[in-house]
Amino acid sequence: MNNNLKTLREERGWTQGALADQLGVSRQTVNALETGRYDPALPLAFRIAHLFGRPIEAIFIPAPEDVRGQ
Repeated sequence: MNNNLKTLREERGWTQGALADQLGVSRQTVNALETGRYDPALPLAFRIAHLFGRPIEAIFIPAPEDVRGQ
């Protein structure tokens, strides 16, 4: 899954640590989200969307292979 989390974070001048604190996760989790190594569980995705004031689908974009065959 692709996302624009890093861009949104940087637009606000937040470090990964600052974002992690606001979300109640570790900085390593934020790094893994930003680099696409980890897809968030739905509750975390909702917290992220709420924090940035955007719908989940405006932040997290499924890769074509994630939606194929549906």
